[in-house]
Amino acid sequence: MDSADNDRTGWLLKYEPWLKFLARQEIDSRFAGKFDSSDAVQQTLVAAWQGWQQFRGSTEAQRMAWLRQILAHQLANLARYYSGAQMRAVDRERSIDQSLSQSSHRLDGLLISNDSSPSAVAMENENRLRLACVIESLPEDYRQVILLRNFQDLPYQEIAIRMQRSEGAIRMLWVRALTALRDALSQ
Repeated sequence: MDSADNDRTGWLLKYEPWLKFLARQEIDSRFAGKFDSSDAVQQTLVAAWQGWQQFRGSTEAQRMAWLRQILAHQLANLARYYSGAQMRAVDRERSIDQSLSQSSHRLDGLLISNDSSPSAVAMENENRLRLACVIESLPEDYRQVILLRNFQDLPYQEIAIRMQRSEGAIRMLWVRALTALRDALSQ
């Protein structure tokens, strides 16, 4: 590998936690044990690395949108493979891409900023990546309750059923998870 390849690899790897966060939102429970977010992200990074020359954008936001689109395609391929579908489901890919975009916007919603200067946009992109990385580093139950409550907008009762805990336990877990997230972000 030459230095350009190393630069490309380094650039792509900085998006791995963000991509994993987005992928985790999209993987249907019926695929549990068949593939996970790491599988989709690995395939996304390989596809992006191989298709690096095909990217025509110039901004980081455009590159992130490009990566999100590749991730949607990889998730659709994995879902198709493991569900036994033989035909390409273009509508499924579009719905995954839209859902990934919504998840990305919700992540952005946690990073409130009204400044649209180039330096502010760059800082928001860095903060977006850092937030995704911190969420990915939280303990599994903290990460799960934040994702279900803040990104899927599920009520506490539904989260309690999914996580097999009482509603009161889920409320306390969510508070502890948000505290841990805030503490990790302040470091």
